[in-house]
Amino acid sequence: MAFDVDSVKLARRGLLAGGGALGLTGMLAACGSGGDGEDSGDSGSSGPWSFTDDTGETVELDQVPTKIVAFTGMAAALHDFGITPGAVFGPTTNEDGSATSQAGNLPVDELTVIGNTYGEFDIEAYIAFGPEVLMTHYYLDPASLWYVPAESTEEITSFAPPVLLAADDGSNTLSDVIGRHAELAESLGADLESEENTGAKERYDAAVETLRAAAAANPITILACSGSAEYFYASNPVMANDLRLFTELGVDFIVPDNPDENGGAGGYFESLSWENAGKYTADLLFLDARELTLQPDALAEFPTWNAMPAVEAGQITPWNSEPIYSYASAAANLEALAEAITNAQKLT
Repeated sequence: MAFDVDSVKLARRGLLAGGGALGLTGMLAACGSGGDGEDSGDSGSSGPWSFTDDTGETVELDQVPTKIVAFTGMAAALHDFGITPGAVFGPTTNEDGSATSQAGNLPVDELTVIGNTYGEFDIEAYIAFGPEVLMTHYYLDPASLWYVPAESTEEITSFAPPVLLAADDGSNTLSDVIGRHAELAESLGADLESEENTGAKERYDAAVETLRAAAAANPITILACSGSAEYFYASNPVMANDLRLFTELGVDFIVPDNPDENGGAGGYFESLSWENAGKYTADLLFLDARELTLQPDALAEFPTWNAMPAVEAGQITPWNSEPIYSYASAAANLEALAEAITNAQKLT
């Protein structure tokens, strides 16, 4: 498949906007110099540190960084491996102060939150924290740092070198991405041979086989999807690292026949008006569970949603469409999908 990077970026941002996320803010004014932010990270290591990220760039520092600023989802993965960044940006807390799904097990009330929504990045708070390194994901284009406002990227990366991991390079799978997060965590001092980490890896490997067996035993049709007030999105399994893995394991996802092209790119989803939301008929709906998307109670307001066979049968299971890339988190997701497939009845 040929990709148009700019189009893909627009597609992902369009879904965020469709789900109600804020648009990009204007350029933020920055002032001051390195601050007295508390140390982050749990490594306690010293000495030179280097890491080659997925862009091929090697970041080298005189010592293992402890003042780490990371995209929330990336920070959550590192935390599961044993390294906790002290500052984050991205969906971190809900209105009641609780952790979002993307924050996972992060101690959110102990973190410096530099931005909590898409396009929000408080540069003054970032500088005051005194970052040694900035960590985030990218989708296809290494120049597009996930949740870092494009108009401020040059300024933000001038204060600390970025370490970038590919959430999507066009072919990597969930297992590949988790493996890279494990390598990054280990470089920061995480003990991948600890009882907790080895147990999580064993559970993940078992969950992979459980999902493979479930898909073979009950070959149902699944639609990965997401809902907003304006559109019902039929997600393209070719364009997501987790769905690519699940497909390899035998899960039968519907591939939309007209993904949003945005200038010729293979899109992440097909946007359907609610009048046409029933275009694809599935036995099970794999529904985007992020807080910025509509969930079943809200979706019940749409007659076309209620008319879907899977909805009528109650065969809906949540999908963490921006998963936390740790073995511990992913294992639970695979187990839940395997259980949903096992319990689903053929409807189509």
